[in-house]
Formats: sequence, C-alpha cells, structure tokens
Amino acid sequence: MIHLVLGGARSGKSRFSEQWIINQFADASRYYLATAQAYDDEMIERIEKHQQDRLSQHWQLCESPIHIDHVLQKLPDNSVVLIDCLTLWLTNILMSVESKENTRQKKTQLLSQAIEQLILALSAHQSRLTMVAVANEVGLGVVPMGEQSRLFVDHAGWLNQKVAKIADQVTLVTAGIPLTLKGAVSG
Repeated sequence: MIHLVLGGARSGKSRFSEQWIINQFADASRYYLATAQAYDDEMIERIEKHQQDRLSQHWQLCESPIHIDHVLQKLPDNSVVLIDCLTLWLTNILMSVESKENTRQKKTQLLSQAIEQLILALSAHQSRLTMVAVANEVGLGVVPMGEQSRLFVDHAGWLNQKVAKIADQVTLVTAGIPLTLKGAVSG
C-alpha cells in the first residue's frame, strides 16, 4: 500500500503521517526513512532533534538521502515505513547532478530517470510494505525565478503526480487539517 501525504512547508504533513501510522498500525514494525542531509549547522541541529523525537516514539530509523530503493529492499515484509520526505530526496538528486558539465537537458534526463526508478521501487514493494510518503506541494506558489528553481519545481510536481497515480491513498494537509484526495477517509 502507498499513502502519499502532500502539503506545504510547516503544514503538519509529517505529524499527520506519523500519527496516522501509529493509529492505523499500532502493533506493526515501524520504520522512519529520513532523506534529509545536513548542509549547515541549523540543519544538523534539526536532524538531531528529529532523530531523538523519532527514537523516543519507537521508530526504527533509517537514513538514506538518495537510495530509498535500497532501504525498501531490506525491510521485512508487512512493515510500515514512513518516507520523509520525497521533496528532500529530489533536492538531493538535483544536488548530485548539479555541475557545469551537465546541461539543463542532461539534468532533466537524470532527474526523470531517478523519478522513474523511485516509482518502480515503490511499485515493486507496494504489495509487501505499507509505505507512507511525505512530499511538499510546491505548485501552489509563483513560478520561481532561476533555471535551477524552475527545474526543481517542475520535477517536484511530476514526482508528486507519478506517486499519486500509483498511490492507494492521497491526503493533502493544510494548516494541520487533512483532506482526502484519493482513497479511504483519513484519520
């Protein structure tokens, strides 16, 4: 099963996802697949706080900024995994392909390939794992200035569309309030 949870920054999407899993799968093995990377001191502190919070809530923590597929392969059947978040994962992919040698066309190709590989990985494990994937909805704002920002926003939108297409359930969280877009009623 795949449940995609979308929302803006600080919308409550991660908190909703965590609580949804705890409520729906109280006795299951719960894994927290975190994709954040620390590029500065503030992010280091943020990651450390999240690690402490998640461990205190009895999550088994997996950190993988790029290789979500490798983590999913290793999880036992019938596990529940929270992937937080696909937007940071996409940022990590973009940073890994960012170079002066890569043209916009090449970056687009590499990002598209990474998204397709992720979709294949999620689909491959959909029958044996419950996966809740958190992602930012970035398409509600203005068209960004700058080539790299537009490249990111375009691919974030396409990523969300592709995950939503294969997801059993899609929830949009705004101001901490969940709205079911696809599938069962959120709780």
